[in-house]
Amino acid sequence: SSFDVAVVGAGIVGLATARELLQRHPSLALAVLEKEQEPAHHQSRHNSGVIHSGIYYTPGSLKAKLCVQGAALCYKYCDQKGIPYKQCGKLIVAVEHDEIPRLKALYERGLQNNVPGLKLIGAKEIQEKEPFCRGLMALDSPYTGIVDYKQVAQSYARDFQEAGGTILTDFEVTDMEMAKESSAESEDGLKYPVIVRNKK
Repeated sequence: SSFDVAVVGAGIVGLATARELLQRHPSLALAVLEKEQEPAHHQSRHNSGVIHSGIYYTPGSLKAKLCVQGAALCYKYCDQKGIPYKQCGKLIVAVEHDEIPRLKALYERGLQNNVPGLKLIGAKEIQEKEPFCRGLMALDSPYTGIVDYKQVAQSYARDFQEAGGTILTDFEVTDMEMAKESSAESEDGLKYPVIVRNKK
């Protein structure tokens, strides 16, 4: 088969990339190549499932910006697609006095990153939220959540296929080379002279 673009790997990153490419360039013939018999078979289904709020990254960095925006987009996407999630929040707890300045610095960093809902709470509020937790002070991050990213990845796969994309499973890429000349040209006028081979 011949495609304008082939994305290798049907994990959540590959599927999200392919989905976005097809949304931006609907005239392209796109394929996702996956060596397993289903998408999201490895890390995408075995991670912690956390929707991070964006507290930790350096203010002004691309990571900080994308994490905060990504969390909001993830919740929105799950709502649109009916994917269950839990916005359970989390506590970052200081159990020693020398940890309190670092906790406050983390709070300031989160504020600079525009993480919604952050607040510092004391020992009594910690126990109200988490009865088995003991601490002097905690950073309460109510925007943190959890989701099954395999379900998110599978939804990306459906979006991609419904938009005309092709997912080839049981297709392990074993070789890739630049073609000397590409005779195929997409509707947007670009040429993609790469040959991909699998073991079959």
